[in-house]
Amino acid sequence: MALIESELTISEIFKSIISLRLKPLIKSPVTKTALPRNTQINIAEISNIAFFNIENQYMSATKLSVNINKVALIRNSRGSNLPDVLKFARDCEEFGADGITVHPRPDERHIRYSDLQGLKDQNKTEFNIEGYPSQDFIDKVVAVVPDQVTLVPDPPGVLTSNQGWDIGLHKEFLIDTISKFKEFGIRVSLFIEPDPSIIALAKAVQADRVELYTGHYADEFLQNRQRAVEAYSKTAQEAFDAGIGLNAGHDLNLDNLRFFKENVIGLKEVSIGHALISDALYYGISNVIKMYKNELSI
Repeated sequence: MALIESELTISEIFKSIISLRLKPLIKSPVTKTALPRNTQINIAEISNIAFFNIENQYMSATKLSVNINKVALIRNSRGSNLPDVLKFARDCEEFGADGITVHPRPDERHIRYSDLQGLKDQNKTEFNIEGYPSQDFIDKVVAVVPDQVTLVPDPPGVLTSNQGWDIGLHKEFLIDTISKFKEFGIRVSLFIEPDPSIIALAKAVQADRVELYTGHYADEFLQNRQRAVEAYSKTAQEAFDAGIGLNAGHDLNLDNLRFFKENVIGLKEVSIGHALISDALYYGISNVIKMYKNELSI
């Protein structure tokens, strides 16, 4: 037993204990009720309680959602059904993926809108559809009702998603669009830049989550990994404090994923396609899914 010599709050005790074991310092959600002077407490028990309270909020497992666009691109290159996109998605779930992500584009060069219902019907984990919210996209997504829709600001014809929303500029559009998806019970995530000030804007338009565009992180990782992750860490903390869920994606891979996870709190989900499918050419998809999940298991 340890003797508390001065009046401390339970929150202060938790913070003192956790700060020795976890960085950055956690803002404990527990009560601020003060303990009487000279109260005897069991530090081990308090430590266990503290970690139990924060487990789901701060250190919960990050889900791996596999983006299967590249598989559909290979299928479409021959005009047949090989590889079978639906079977590939089922296998990914069987091999341990926590979700399936697709990003249909107006030219349907990879995933087609006709793929969506079949993917939703067979999905046993989570189904996430990404895309620019044109009226056609909105109509097709609400017809399927995935678990999550991730809205990206891609103009037609763009090769890949390479920037986040300017939420201030598109505020009214996003408020209206997000409300349409929420009418169908679809969770809405906004693709954003790593900037803490954006979180308040995302909250103002009623987004459930944000997805951090990690292209900048991947570009700078090999030169200076700490500097590369700094803005992401700050934005993640802001999202955590605001109660907004946090996802991430774009150019995350086996080299940079673990460091990102270690430095970005409250990371609920990563969506990975290009690197994961490329690695599968060498190691096989069942092995690769395990490899990526291992990088997230910290």
